[in-house]
Amino acid sequence: MRYYPVHSGYPPYTRVNPAIEAAFAEHGRGGVQMPPKVYVTLVENGDFRTMPAYIPAFGVAGVKVVNVHPQNRARGLPTVMALTVLIDVETGVPRAIVNATELTAMRTGAAGAVAAKHLASRRPVTLGVVGAGRQAEALVEATAAAVAIEEIRVWGRTEKSAEAFAARYADYNTRSVPIERACDCDVLTTTTPSTAPLVMAEWVREGTHINAIGADAPGKQELDPMLLVKAEVFVDDPGQAVHSGEINVPITTGLYNAGMIAGTLGEVVIGKKGRSSPDAITIFDSTGLAIQDLAIAALVVREEDGYELPFP
Repeated sequence: MRYYPVHSGYPPYTRVNPAIEAAFAEHGRGGVQMPPKVYVTLVENGDFRTMPAYIPAFGVAGVKVVNVHPQNRARGLPTVMALTVLIDVETGVPRAIVNATELTAMRTGAAGAVAAKHLASRRPVTLGVVGAGRQAEALVEATAAAVAIEEIRVWGRTEKSAEAFAARYADYNTRSVPIERACDCDVLTTTTPSTAPLVMAEWVREGTHINAIGADAPGKQELDPMLLVKAEVFVDDPGQAVHSGEINVPITTGLYNAGMIAGTLGEVVIGKKGRSSPDAITIFDSTGLAIQDLAIAALVVREEDGYELPFP
């Protein structure tokens, strides 16, 4: 068994995006085993989650353990840290342990990029960004590898963070703007840990695609429930989305129900589902799937020692 610290560099999004897209395609075909993620709450400090999966077509099986500790920012530590273990499918022998902290942000960014590739109604896109942290950076970088970006409008919790974000992505004509202006775009990404709606329905124009990333645990939500009602919502996995995705709170309050889900991203990737018209508002509700973690961890292993996988 080998440990992969992934300190020497990460695979580019031109490799990561196709790997994540292939994993979603297998999910859309029903070709994966993936129990729902399990949450363990650590008093008031945070939680950790275990995420097992098996992708027979890739010959990859394993589990990711990931923690979320919001207070870590004040300690100078990542708020999210993760470790992925890959096991040999034939013997069960552990094959690799991969530091998945940065890979978690990358695979989430790649999922949003895949959704934008298949669901954005216009090209090139004006990209709206709500939240200016590390996950927002991953979304921008992954999306730029999938669709042409004409302009970025970013809103952050503080003006300082938004302006710093804009400076980092100046090559994309990035500006710090009020949140209403950030929502006036072709593709909107939301990456905050909010437990109350930040994006109002009246701010979002027809034809917009939204990558709702921040809600990944019960009680979290970033979007006005009325926006979910009027939009076509595609989820990564129905079970996880109902439990902990953007739709979890509106379902609890009776404003939304699972029968209103338009489909999964995997079904979109394989052409089974898609937006109904160029004017429809589409939403990708991302909770983060174990198959994404296996795909990107296996990609790292392949880059390091030639481990072959059936995706580009």
